[in-house]
Amino acid sequence: MKTEKRQGIVLGEVEVTRVIEWRGPFVPARDLVPGVAAEVWKDNEDWLSPDHWEPDADLAVVALQTWVLRSAGKTILVDTGVGNGRERPGSPQFHHRQGDFLGVLARAGIRPEDVDIVVNTHLHGDHVGWNTVASDEGWRPAFPRAQYLVPAADEHHFGPGNAYGNGLREDDRLIYEDSIAPVLRAGQMVLWDGAHRIDEHLTLESAPGHTPGSCVLRLASGSDRAVFVGDLLHSPVQILAPSCNSCFCLDPEQAVRSRRRILERAADEKELVVPAHFGGAGAMEVQRKGQGFALGRWAAHGDTPTATPPEATPPEGA
Repeated sequence: MKTEKRQGIVLGEVEVTRVIEWRGPFVPARDLVPGVAAEVWKDNEDWLSPDHWEPDADLAVVALQTWVLRSAGKTILVDTGVGNGRERPGSPQFHHRQGDFLGVLARAGIRPEDVDIVVNTHLHGDHVGWNTVASDEGWRPAFPRAQYLVPAADEHHFGPGNAYGNGLREDDRLIYEDSIAPVLRAGQMVLWDGAHRIDEHLTLESAPGHTPGSCVLRLASGSDRAVFVGDLLHSPVQILAPSCNSCFCLDPEQAVRSRRRILERAADEKELVVPAHFGGAGAMEVQRKGQGFALGRWAAHGDTPTATPPEATPPEGA
């Protein structure tokens, strides 16, 4: 496991800082993206390893990270990671985790009271954990001045309205109770559907499938374009095989439609694609290739060099 760190770039008039809560081997590669065959990982080992795949153990490498945007005078967090001290019996990697996320934010010059907006791209536990912190009175919002933007469809699905994600996982109820409900009770939550404009540079758009309310955040500032895609992508092999979902996608067919739509637009409009969990550079350009896509240049975040990956090998029939 690598230590927490921060890295940054500027896109138009928006400063983007990447705050890494945790990064390392996570789960078997073909458990994470079941539809991608073993030979696809092997054929692309030269660029998947070490940032996205640990070949000796056949483990996907992921990052838990928050993207901090400074835009139009506001400080905006995109997703808030796992959090500390959470009851997550169904997720051993996250159960009772302890880390220094708020300390990393502070060293990046961001105090909790400085945050104006928190964006949850969806309500899985590794995207909402630092929404709240423990106090003597129970869980309370970690960012006391912030407006929390939450997809309405996810709040319904994972909340009591839909009996905590249809009752499929005990973790869903626990996540809602410690990371969502306290924000709602504090009056700091804004539920939205379809699209939501944050400012002249940033817009949220629904991209359902991974969860009912999964969304992306589009950035357009000057000539620069980016799209923060949350969990539409868990591994860059999904760019080569966009019809392959992660094991966490709740509506597989809808997830594929959303992924293809977002990748098509990113390729056509030269948007930098910024997924929630990629290691290495963490973001890249994509290009159309036949009926599918190819990886373009990786982004540069501080000490991570800009580079063009070797020619990737798509799966047959992609």
